[in-house]
Amino acid sequence: MDAKTITKTRLPSRHVTEGPQRAPHRAFLYAMGLSQAQINQPLVGVASCWNEAAPCNISLMRQAQAVKRGVAAANGTPREFCTITVTDGIAMGHQGMKASLMSRECIADSVELTMRGHCYDALVGVAGCDKSLPGIMMAMVRLNVPSVFIYGGSILPGTFKGRPVTIQDVFEAVGMHSVGRMSDADLETLEQAACPSAGSCGAQFTANTMATVAEAIGLALPYSCGAPAPYEIRDTFCFASGEKVMELVARNIRPRDIVTLKALENAATVVAASGGSTNAALHLPAIAHECGIKFDLFDVAEIFKRTPYIADLKPGGKYVAKDMFEAGGIPLLMKTLLDHGFLHGDCLTVTGRTVAENMAKVKWNPDQDVVRPANNPITRTGGVVGLKGNLAPDGAIVKVAGMKNLKFSGPARCFDTEEDCFAAVTNRQYKEGEVLVIRYEGPRGGPGMREMLATTAAIYGQGMGDKVALITDGRFSGATRGFCVGHVGPEAQLGGPIGLIKDGDIITIDAETGSLDVNVTVAELSRRKKDWKPREHGYGAGALWKYAQQVGPAVGGAVTHPGGLHEGVCYADI
Repeated sequence: MDAKTITKTRLPSRHVTEGPQRAPHRAFLYAMGLSQAQINQPLVGVASCWNEAAPCNISLMRQAQAVKRGVAAANGTPREFCTITVTDGIAMGHQGMKASLMSRECIADSVELTMRGHCYDALVGVAGCDKSLPGIMMAMVRLNVPSVFIYGGSILPGTFKGRPVTIQDVFEAVGMHSVGRMSDADLETLEQAACPSAGSCGAQFTANTMATVAEAIGLALPYSCGAPAPYEIRDTFCFASGEKVMELVARNIRPRDIVTLKALENAATVVAASGGSTNAALHLPAIAHECGIKFDLFDVAEIFKRTPYIADLKPGGKYVAKDMFEAGGIPLLMKTLLDHGFLHGDCLTVTGRTVAENMAKVKWNPDQDVVRPANNPITRTGGVVGLKGNLAPDGAIVKVAGMKNLKFSGPARCFDTEEDCFAAVTNRQYKEGEVLVIRYEGPRGGPGMREMLATTAAIYGQGMGDKVALITDGRFSGATRGFCVGHVGPEAQLGGPIGLIKDGDIITIDAETGSLDVNVTVAELSRRKKDWKPREHGYGAGALWKYAQQVGPAVGGAVTHPGGLHEGVCYADI
């Protein structure tokens, strides 16, 4: 069967286009200029996260038009709609970051509701910023209609004093400026030069990490997620994605045929191999949750533990996404991992072929040093490590890519908000050797599980990145570097040990053994727990309140509904 011969017998759009009783529905479609032939074709939702909030999203509307042309060329009828995006770079370092992780759920929910309400038969999702990528992929597996993911592409690096720079350099420059290591004029020049084009943050931060995941998990076409946003080839990938979704409709290949446990393991593998963002340890369990698959932080950490770190990408390395694309793209990374037994080659992808079949003609590029062969890694274990111990019974995570010292021990210095810690850092009211603790920033306690890039970058910019450690029940940006441990669970708001420790308690982090402990006895922690009360965060209404009532722990992805395992009827089967 091809797209020309598809009947609507089992497609959701039959509920709005077929039979005499649907005449009013068809009248609305005619009002938008559709022909009878277009109404009779499958209706394909083209979901874009376009907005004017940040460069990550500004090119997505143009790319969505290329997707629509591809759908139409393959005898489908595209129906474009937008969803929100909260852009972390602008939300960072203030109360706006509380909206970031929460936006992932809003994106998934809004795509679901648009698709459900209008009975679209398939989905192509175009995303650009950190939470929009997992949000769109979560919607795809939740709805389970034939779907293709397309990334909007990364930004090009800027140039400052003859060297390439990214937004990470600007955040770290704030710390340098605070201690007199950068002038007002240089800071102004840097901020104007760091982001020279449309596109998502250029290094292996969260957006590019999840773009790498999209190809590895099988929801995106090979090579499509690596091309920078300004490259004209992006339109070719977008057009091809529109065409491909129609083939998936004809063949009834659905996201849950693709996103299996093995595919999730492949996704975790490329995160570790590329030194990707710790946020993937939230997003992969959340995607799995939509499928009804158990795949939590500890499962992700097991994959990280056995995966070599092979891509020399910022923030721990020296290259950006543009460099990897020009060296051979995400398939180059996947090819060497597959050849050395780190990927499951039998996983189905949106090409209709398996990972191994997609990689069959990918040749190793010996004239590049962005990606190393998997049998000659930068380090033997992955760039991201899971931790567990009496300070984190429900786990924690740390990014070690580019770090030399994997152990740290020192006295705790506790802060109950990020703002308090940032103020102390800005005023140099902390000491070398301390472990800074930011708590009550978890999913419920924040609420919203904020990222701490403003604080960590300021520390690094002050030249203290390897002289202190930082732990939090919140999150870290993919741009964070230094000894920074996030997702500590249970979070402080739920009475976790991170909420019970005091200034001066000795905290020991060991990324070699995967442990996170505090030198306080069980009896003493129990005694402190009796005197403990949850902190009042002050958000008693609106979206933040609603999120705090629903959200689950970080170990399971900080999700807000029971998931695919409890699903009675899947949308694709209505």
